[in-house]
Amino acid sequence: CERCQCQSEDKRTAILYTLLSQNLNHSQGSRSPAHQRCLCHQRRTVCLRTPHVTCQAASNVLVKTISFMKNLPSFYLLPREDQLLLLDSCWAPLFLLGLVQEMVTFEVMETPAPSMLKKILLDGQRKWQEPEWTQPTLAAVQRLQCCLNTFWKLDLSPKEYAYLKGAILFNPDIPGLRASPYIKSLQQEAQRALHEVLQPLHPEDQGRFARILLISSTLKSIPPTLITDLFFRPIIGNADIVDLIVEMLYE
Repeated sequence: CERCQCQSEDKRTAILYTLLSQNLNHSQGSRSPAHQRCLCHQRRTVCLRTPHVTCQAASNVLVKTISFMKNLPSFYLLPREDQLLLLDSCWAPLFLLGLVQEMVTFEVMETPAPSMLKKILLDGQRKWQEPEWTQPTLAAVQRLQCCLNTFWKLDLSPKEYAYLKGAILFNPDIPGLRASPYIKSLQQEAQRALHEVLQPLHPEDQGRFARILLISSTLKSIPPTLITDLFFRPIIGNADIVDLIVEMLYE
């Protein structure tokens, strides 16, 4: 944005506002401007407009994502350590691909901020606390939505989704894998199956295979923390999402 709106607000001269501002500044001490509420595009925090509906849809997608892994015998043939490494690294892009496949759409709105009066009245009693997790920014959510929109334009078939999920899950480049050569062969097998299924479905589009792999690489650019804070924090609170996924996988 060209100019932060936080610096362009009209100065208020009301006595109550002046007193409250003084008390708030004193209670905040030397907090830097970066910790204060900012309305500019990059720092504006947002939340889901309909969290109950969207979080439920996201939870269903996560369950289907875990079921996909459960139903792969080749995954369970891997050492337990490799399974956990793959799970930790790949759950987020697989989940995003599930959002695309299930056509899950969502809207966000600006995060409501506690009023200045509420902050000051409750601060002395230590009843008001900052959230223990970070709120997503508008810019980050827009990047996520752009990534999903790009995938929707591909209009993948169920077989394309299945083979692409396999190519994403079996990533041999994750550090610490014990069966990296075997995992690489599984990825190559999934990519080969994806390429073969494209020929009868899209015989005129010779570049579709490379385009699918290129666009799928953008899924890894979306931070798992953004996915967790946006879709799952309202449900799981401060719990570790990976720990919950591991429980779901091995229950």
